[in-house]
Amino acid sequence: MNNFVFAGMDTVELAKKYGTPLYIMSENYIRDRINEIKEDFLNKYPNTKAFYASKAFLTKEMARIVKDEGIGMDVVSGGELFTAMEVGFPMENIIFHGNNKSMEELEMAIKNNVGRIIVDHLGEIDLIEAIAKEQNKKVKILFRISPGIKINTHKYIQTGQVDSKFGIPLDDKTIDEAMKKALNSEQIELLGFHFHIGSQLLSPENHLEGIDVLIELMKKVKDKYGFITKELNTGGGYGIYYTNKEERKPLKYFVDPIMEEIAQQCEKYNLERPLIMIEPGRWIVGESGITVYTIGAIKEIPGVRTYVSVDGGMPDNPRPSLYQAKYNGIIINKINEEATETITIAGKCCESGDILIWDLKTPKVETGDMLAVLSTGAYNYSMASNYNKLPKPAVIMIKDGKERVIVKRESYKDILRNEI
Repeated sequence: MNNFVFAGMDTVELAKKYGTPLYIMSENYIRDRINEIKEDFLNKYPNTKAFYASKAFLTKEMARIVKDEGIGMDVVSGGELFTAMEVGFPMENIIFHGNNKSMEELEMAIKNNVGRIIVDHLGEIDLIEAIAKEQNKKVKILFRISPGIKINTHKYIQTGQVDSKFGIPLDDKTIDEAMKKALNSEQIELLGFHFHIGSQLLSPENHLEGIDVLIELMKKVKDKYGFITKELNTGGGYGIYYTNKEERKPLKYFVDPIMEEIAQQCEKYNLERPLIMIEPGRWIVGESGITVYTIGAIKEIPGVRTYVSVDGGMPDNPRPSLYQAKYNGIIINKINEEATETITIAGKCCESGDILIWDLKTPKVETGDMLAVLSTGAYNYSMASNYNKLPKPAVIMIKDGKERVIVKRESYKDILRNEI
């Protein structure tokens, strides 16, 4: 057989059946990653919780899978919260993030009793207090702290540095104001702190730096306010495989050092270890997905480059254009043939930056061949657009060798449905 098999199924046949571009996801892979979280974190360490960072990939079916597996989910918008509500996701297992939650989003979250709201700035405390008072609710919150450390990842996906749009700055004046507001409020129950330092991190080193900063803060607020931190959310950002320069590490590669550092630092400051939370997203779904395209135009510039264009690009995967993300790809109908050419995979949009993969080694390609870009399960469907009026691809989910459609392919009429 000369066709690429993914999740036990012939990808060429799937592409012929459902058309291209096509997102293909493996439910078995997703559940395996969640089971790894259970075995190597939740069952191994007492007083812990895990939440799926839904911004990586969220459909109603994905929310159902997470619900079925019994872990929590973090959301960052009213739309993500609504998706969870539509499938009956337990609201107590939802944590609500966001650097600029609207009044309407906070009202929605508080009305529906989300488990935690992660407060990102001082003004949000006042908004939550006013809404909670109106609804006669008491809201559980964590403060998102910007730990102010240098992060080893692309600058567009760093989040824990000093100059960041995310989190409450770690200066005494701001922290004091935040603590006083929360502790003096009858509508708010402050449970602890959260930090998230960035995405696609290939080492736990930055997490350990963040932990040191946060536990020192826990000690300070205990001494100054008598506040005992009950919960510490260490975020996610665990890296995955995209190219041969990277390797997906097992969860324990990240969480074992994290838990060891927390234990050591808590002992150092004579603190009781709080409940520890993690928020993996990409690590759960990134390698569970591929995107299949059909090759069209082939343009050879002698002595320079060969451009091979596919029937998708920026609209279904903006990451290479957005922050130079790297991917690997394969010609799925010639999987056993020798790689003799170096080609560049171009998207079909009217943008010079619409390049999916530079300098990919492949067999000789022809118009009509099919290409799969690997590790597209995270931040592809969720970031997709209709640029150039291109319809969004269908999404199919494979489980135990059987596929089902979980998102229908858009039509041109779908693109125009809200236009007047």
